[in-house]
Amino acid sequence: MADEQEIRRHLVLTKPFSLEDEKDSEHTASNVIRRILSLLKNVRPGSDLTNFQLPPQLNLPKSQLQCYGEMIYSFNGQDLLGECSRRELPIERLKSVVTWNISKLRPVIFGQAPYNPVIGETHHVSNGPINVLIEQVSHHPPVSALQATHEKEDIDVTWIQCFIPKFRGAYVEIEVKGKRVMKLRRRKETYDMTQPRLVIRLLPVPRADWAGKIKIKCPETDLEAELHLISDSFIERLKGNNNRSIKGKISQSSSGNKLYDIFGQWDRTVMVKNVKTGELEVIYNANENISGLKPPTVKNLQEVMKTESAMVWSEVSEGILKKDWERAREAKKAVEEKQRESLKEREASGESWIPKYFSVVKDWDCIPRQHVVPRAPL
Repeated sequence: MADEQEIRRHLVLTKPFSLEDEKDSEHTASNVIRRILSLLKNVRPGSDLTNFQLPPQLNLPKSQLQCYGEMIYSFNGQDLLGECSRRELPIERLKSVVTWNISKLRPVIFGQAPYNPVIGETHHVSNGPINVLIEQVSHHPPVSALQATHEKEDIDVTWIQCFIPKFRGAYVEIEVKGKRVMKLRRRKETYDMTQPRLVIRLLPVPRADWAGKIKIKCPETDLEAELHLISDSFIERLKGNNNRSIKGKISQSSSGNKLYDIFGQWDRTVMVKNVKTGELEVIYNANENISGLKPPTVKNLQEVMKTESAMVWSEVSEGILKKDWERAREAKKAVEEKQRESLKEREASGESWIPKYFSVVKDWDCIPRQHVVPRAPL
């Protein structure tokens, strides 16, 4: 009992990375790039970096699961998820789904990465009517499963995702495989959404940004949207595209008729233009949504699961926050060794890992075991 209380006392929750934090980062690009290049000097272009281990000096004091969850439960007062169902017209609901997808794009700290989650690790947080539960369902490949439900609007969001990083010489490209589905149960509508990729550029100017294409489609309303996230490359600058630009459209699926143009920058504002009337509308303001973000607070310490990310990695996070790198390194090694021992025990007994909150359907595709996510102690 005393040991358990001691573990619970060290639960560490850190602040989400907000829009304004980019200007205050203490990690200069020049110092970080030197450290990264020294780590990658023996890595060949095209190599799979899935199992590449970072030293604590290059880790954020949080798990990848916490980063996933923050995209949904961490926002500055505006319930953009609930808006997806509250709008009466189908076209307005799709525009709200587009806005919510844009709000999931958060700044990435160059040169620092969260911990790779251990199998069975969870992260469970509630914010207002939104409850989020994430579980690491596989370690090889590293697959995370997320379910979020909105109590008032009866919305269900499921993400199944696997990051696949590849070293490309001048940059690291991280492809996100999996699926993202939003169900507006009250409206009887399903929105299938694809995921962008993350590009970490080492040269000529070090930075990390989202790039690629996001597609959103709703078969029940015959409407779809397509967003192009412009990467910060030399070619795009020649085209006149600004960093973090978004260009896209909303169309009718069956006819292909374009209804709206979408344009702007996801870290500033994004607008839509009615193709027929020329009317302009601001659908997203980053400063109103992803600035001044706060960390989760503990509501009931006794109900926090032992698998909670903030508990699993608490010693590592404390070491990083205090810049006690030896402590952080030893604590990280202990977490990873515990996972390896658990794997050996399962292999020796012939047991397979069975996720607690998700059912594996095929390969590593999953569906939630529960209809709604319960309220969380965080």
